[in-house]
Amino acid sequence: MRKIALFASGSGTNVENIINYFNDKSIPNEYLILVNNQNAKVIEKAEKRNVPVMIFNREMLNNGNVKEKLQEFNPDLIVLAGFLWKFPEALVKLYPNKIINIHPALLPNYGGKGMYGHFVHEAVLTNKEKETGITIHFVNENYDEGNIIFQQNVSIEHCESWEEIAKEVQRLEHKYFPEVIEKLLYNE
Repeated sequence: MRKIALFASGSGTNVENIINYFNDKSIPNEYLILVNNQNAKVIEKAEKRNVPVMIFNREMLNNGNVKEKLQEFNPDLIVLAGFLWKFPEALVKLYPNKIINIHPALLPNYGGKGMYGHFVHEAVLTNKEKETGITIHFVNENYDEGNIIFQQNVSIEHCESWEEIAKEVQRLEHKYFPEVIEKLLYNE
């Protein structure tokens, strides 16, 4: 059994998808969900599955409360699944090559501070890109600059809005993110 710490800020569709993926394959994991938004829908999804949740603020992330909780949980992998804050350098150093993130574009394009969610998709649309995709990468001290683990592209020539692009990207996220996590945890 592996331990996965999942950080999220919003609806938790990737968190839910990851848990469902392993449940459907009868792979037992232990989860801890860490949330920086007390109104996030991911909390309700976690409670329905009896997954423990820690809600924290920026001070708790930086003063050691989150670090203590992580050390107590002792995760095999830390997954940023729709987590919008920069991850503290102290935690990055504590868990080298154990923290991964998914980005809704093909890095190094459309990455960096302020490039998340619809901002990425709007930029892709504005620049009339013919394709976009996802990047799963290790987290380092800079936004979206860690070593790339996996990328997958998708044609968006038929997309006329950022919402349509978002749907295509989310489809990739839900297919590939759990598969990459499984490979990292079980095919070492």
